[in-house]
Amino acid sequence: MTFRLAPDPGLRRWDGGRTLAGGSPFRVLRLTAAGAAMVDGWIAGEPVTAGAALAQRLVRAGIMHPSYDQAQHGPGDVTVVIPVRDGDVSGLFAALDAPAIVVDDGSRQPIPGAAIRHETARGPAAARNAGWRLARTPLVAFLDADTVPEPGWLEPLLRHFEDPAVAAVAPRIRSTPGKTALARYESTQSPLDLGDQPGLVQPGSRISYVPTAALVVRTSALRELDGFDEEMRFGEDVDLIWRLIAGEHLVRYEPAAVVEHAPRPRWTALLRQRFDYGTSAGPLAQRHGDAVAPVRASLWSAVAWALILAGRSGAGLAVIGAAAALLTRKLGKLGIPAHEAIRLAAHGNLGAGRVFADAIGRAWAPVAVPLLLLSRRGRAVLALVLLRNLLDWARKRPPLDPIRWCLARVADDLAYGCGVARGALRSRSPASLLPFLTDRGGRSSVQVSR
Repeated sequence: MTFRLAPDPGLRRWDGGRTLAGGSPFRVLRLTAAGAAMVDGWIAGEPVTAGAALAQRLVRAGIMHPSYDQAQHGPGDVTVVIPVRDGDVSGLFAALDAPAIVVDDGSRQPIPGAAIRHETARGPAAARNAGWRLARTPLVAFLDADTVPEPGWLEPLLRHFEDPAVAAVAPRIRSTPGKTALARYESTQSPLDLGDQPGLVQPGSRISYVPTAALVVRTSALRELDGFDEEMRFGEDVDLIWRLIAGEHLVRYEPAAVVEHAPRPRWTALLRQRFDYGTSAGPLAQRHGDAVAPVRASLWSAVAWALILAGRSGAGLAVIGAAAALLTRKLGKLGIPAHEAIRLAAHGNLGAGRVFADAIGRAWAPVAVPLLLLSRRGRAVLALVLLRNLLDWARKRPPLDPIRWCLARVADDLAYGCGVARGALRSRSPASLLPFLTDRGGRSSVQVSR
């Protein structure tokens, strides 16, 4: 297995390359001089020959990303499974270069050419399970009926299966361009589009899940887990991914492969979709605990922001300063200059503030918004929460004016938050609403290892 490594854009190095920081969750690694020299070579483009254990350590930390010169698997080793209900798969079929199994999940009019037909709808999990169990290939590619892969989409994904630890790889799913306001909104705010940077999928990280609207999985891994949980109507894809990871498998996101996904036809359909996604948080929390937490931050950051929002800015800044001092001392022993440690602490605390703002405006919105509206200070907090939408518009520059884009974001977030509340009530547990707080100071998710 010949492969090369590319550094994650967030990677930083100090002390002659012996100290590395980056990844998601953020962590700091200390290398030997020989290890640092190997990393120098890999960054310069040398293939990984010696030092495979170190290379895998960096890959699993999300600090570097692998690329493979060739793939042992081709399209003939993949069976495409397409679950469909009352949809048209002709456009998808025209774009495929691998054999396909169509599962008709209770369509009102039977789908021509379907290998399996459910007389009544049993849900996406059951449809996908029925399809992959017919596969006789080592890999299965799940594609939703409203997707269309770009030419050559499989090749970048198949190369990752050179690593036997990799059980699943997901492409980038981009919303199909359109002229309507809804299509323009989804072009930059689709929950299926996880961005243009590759990465390892891990709960609580930058890429915490990948959807099965487009996903390639080892058939053996599906067999090991008995496929999707058919008791879950929504979130069954996230559940599968997290069970794979819990079983010590690797799941990767590869945006070099692109699949287009049709936007929702109406705003009501989009809001219903977001609400349904939110309802999955309760069942996911029952199965995976704090992996679904709407906030992941350090206790220091949580206390600091609580004090600042309560009007005790001096005390909040004092907490931030104390956390920064502790982090500076801790990282200084690893060769990280004081000014860089302070920068990391500041970045972490600002990031934690953004995470809390996201939770207030999204997962916690049905409870937080009415309560905050009752006081002047609360309304000021809400104004800051709404400001994040305008900042996102300025950063993303979507093909939609800021007023309509921000209004759509608010409706999007509220629909999801209402779904989370509904899921929590159904599961009779607040677990999906609870934050996950660590006792580490400074940057919210700093991990140090040697």
